[in-house]
Amino acid sequence: MQPLRYGCHDRWTWNKRDKSHEVRLFGQDQLTAHFHPNWSNGTAGVRGTRVLNEGKYYWEIHISQRIFGTSMMFGVGTKKARLHLDAFVNMLGENDQSWGLSHKGMLWHNGKCRQYTKSFRENESTTIGMFFDWHQGTLTYYKDSMCLGVAFTGLNKLKEDLFPIICSTAAKTEMTLGLTMRGFYSLQDRCRAAILNNVANDDDVNALNLPAKIKSYIKEGMGL
Repeated sequence: MQPLRYGCHDRWTWNKRDKSHEVRLFGQDQLTAHFHPNWSNGTAGVRGTRVLNEGKYYWEIHISQRIFGTSMMFGVGTKKARLHLDAFVNMLGENDQSWGLSHKGMLWHNGKCRQYTKSFRENESTTIGMFFDWHQGTLTYYKDSMCLGVAFTGLNKLKEDLFPIICSTAAKTEMTLGLTMRGFYSLQDRCRAAILNNVANDDDVNALNLPAKIKSYIKEGMGL
């Protein structure tokens, strides 16, 4: 069962200013990351724009049929986590700044790995879901809607901001950000989400018969 089904849709994408030069972003809102467009001589990654601290978040990554190579990874990391390396490595989890799952079913953190699930079938598309719960300090993975169990704990002990990250060593591979959900921060936030479901832009918000301060709060939600 999908987490946060009673939450609201989140708004974030891949950061065009925080990625390897071997990653190209495409599509509406640049949700698709294309790795090593010509050939690969290393590991390339991209960080998401969403800061995960203090909340509950669920997002899905649609992986194209090209699943192969040393490592295709999905996880979280700080700003200190590397996004490019001229070597074929499991970059997410190489140190204490990131946590990741590879397409070979291994969990990586602080340079250590352990078996978590079966290897993904090569050349068969799949969808990976990630549920981050700051209050519990956990990261849980889903594969094609099936929960794989809690992968990492203690993430709420960090003082640095955490972000979604994906990376790949394989040439011409693609990952697309799909469903993004978040939990509500407060009753006020829940009410704003209900309004945002019925407006399309700033002009719609300006037309509402509400105080300017509340309109400003609603507009802030468009960028969350």
